[in-house]
Amino acid sequence: MKKITFILLAFTFFAQGQILNPVKWKSKVVQKSATEFELVMEATIENEWHMYSQYTPDGGALPTVFDFKNAKGNYSLVGKTKESPYKKVFNDIFEVDEYYFAKSAQFKQLIKVTNPKLKEVKVFVEYQACKEQCIQQDNTFTFQLPEIKIEESETSVALVDGTTPNDSLVQVKDTMNTAQSLVAKDADPTGDSSAPVEEKKGLWSIFLLAFVGGFAALLTPCVFPMIPMTVSFFTKQSKTKAEGKRNAILYGVSIILIYVILGSLVTGIFGADSLNALSTNVWFNLIFFGLLVFFAASFLGAFEIVLPNSWANKVDQQADRGGFVGILFMALALAIVSFSCTGPIVGTLLVEAASKGGLAPIVGMLGFSSALALPFMLFAMFPGWMNTLPKSGGWLNTVKVSLGFLELALAFKFLSNADLVIQAHLLEREVFLGIWIAIFGTWAVYLFGKLTLPHDSPMTHLSIGRLFMAIFVTIFTIYLIPGLWGAPLKIISGFPPPMTYSESPMGIGTSGESTPSTSSLPAHAEAGPHGIPVFHDYEQGLAYAKKVGKPVLLDFTGHACVNCRKMEDFVWSKPEILAVLKEQVVLISLYVDDKRELPKSAQYISKETGKEILTIGNKWSDYQITRYKNNAQPYYIVLDSDGQDISKPIGYTPDAEAYKKWLEEGIFQFKK
Repeated sequence: MKKITFILLAFTFFAQGQILNPVKWKSKVVQKSATEFELVMEATIENEWHMYSQYTPDGGALPTVFDFKNAKGNYSLVGKTKESPYKKVFNDIFEVDEYYFAKSAQFKQLIKVTNPKLKEVKVFVEYQACKEQCIQQDNTFTFQLPEIKIEESETSVALVDGTTPNDSLVQVKDTMNTAQSLVAKDADPTGDSSAPVEEKKGLWSIFLLAFVGGFAALLTPCVFPMIPMTVSFFTKQSKTKAEGKRNAILYGVSIILIYVILGSLVTGIFGADSLNALSTNVWFNLIFFGLLVFFAASFLGAFEIVLPNSWANKVDQQADRGGFVGILFMALALAIVSFSCTGPIVGTLLVEAASKGGLAPIVGMLGFSSALALPFMLFAMFPGWMNTLPKSGGWLNTVKVSLGFLELALAFKFLSNADLVIQAHLLEREVFLGIWIAIFGTWAVYLFGKLTLPHDSPMTHLSIGRLFMAIFVTIFTIYLIPGLWGAPLKIISGFPPPMTYSESPMGIGTSGESTPSTSSLPAHAEAGPHGIPVFHDYEQGLAYAKKVGKPVLLDFTGHACVNCRKMEDFVWSKPEILAVLKEQVVLISLYVDDKRELPKSAQYISKETGKEILTIGNKWSDYQITRYKNNAQPYYIVLDSDGQDISKPIGYTPDAEAYKKWLEEGIFQFKK
């Protein structure tokens, strides 16, 4: 038993002291033409580790970033760096979607050489890899280009050895990361066949959301009254019942076809890959915020969005041609005539689908049009069902106005995205929630009949359906209010900004004991998680610890480290641990992903890794690697006030009791 215990302890100590290198790289260059080359970089990722897409949204993990060196005057980039399919999951810690690769990733960049004397291209890549811990890594690729002979006409191209490129493979070069792993694992190079699964889940979500949107559009004043009129036309004008049913089905299929073509146009115009990048673009989010406010104003009755009457007249004339073409134009006439009600919903769905990228706009329009077309087909096939339809009335406008309130609330999500990207802090969590409370509270007042809008009919009493809806919206509004005081609001997680992006991370009304004022903090310290005073400079924190006679808790962390946030949220927040962190130790948190540049005089070449140390994050990462032979975060050590280790390092420890015991042992060693 003692031997087993010794082995486990030895393994734990060994694991804590290793340089992790979970991503292995190899590269090759493929010649595409006389002057065009494709640079291919392939990553093999160890099991259970992830690295992140170039397009993963801000506020979560760090994206992969490529820097193409010595490009000026030598070559130009043709398009953007392409990457293999990624998985998309929602991170409930950072409250954002994250795009990541598992097992493998491939990146390709096409370049056009403008300097015939160019012999090599250097590419620098920075990326984050995460498992239970996160590490910041980088790599430099050196692509050797072949000597080429370009004739004046540029029609005859030959390599030095006399062969022609013809899209041939010129060179394959294995480039391994310089960091050495004490324990190497064989990674699976076969790729990640599960990557499309997450994409399918996302597309299903878009389809279902759009289907609900189509059903909502069906219940608006522009569409609902059209159902009996259109079905009656097909059943009475057709020579036989079978022909009437066939024509109604063709009509429904035509509706679907029109909206799917619209989704295809959006995807074709913007490009499936570009839509992902647009989702985090400031101007994209600001423009769509304006569009959704415009749509909401229309639904609330400020104005009607209508297409030119001449369009409807011309389409209506074509509908008289008969046959499938005539039915197709009838469907197009419905789309145009009902645009004042369906346009805002379609616009909102396209905006939301566009932010997801890929085929989402097409799938969204398929879901929307299917819900819109289904009743026309079903009621034509079973005319007796028409008797069960409710009569048109003021309730249709209530549905339309309710959609307006939802559009207005959704608009502020896009404004929030823009604010998060530029870190302007104009729409922090409290402000966002205050706006939503006002919107949903006003909606509840409207549903209770205390507020009348331009197109509402006189109302003598509330219907049961409207009363239930009013109660539901009121409950939701009340649910939002505690969010101002720091409640997590998990039901709407992902819509408001994260809890850390707020005027007071602990919520409105927190006491000074939880969040110390600047005047009560030591010099050079800041208020950290849960109001713990924290230093972000090692020397300054150590000097303060020596002054007050306390041990140091050295915390290697990262802004985009998920498990660092989990430790802070679920372990440090425990009262018995929080008291220790506030009163018995000096916390020094060193962020290894801090992108701020060091002064030129402070930049250097690492003796340990040979890499350039250019940023504050580089400096702390190099310090961790050099001193502890470890590059993973979170990583904790207790030091005495002279900076000597007095505890064994530990990493991610979700067991609060185990972490407390480790922390207390370090403090005990300090007091001996």
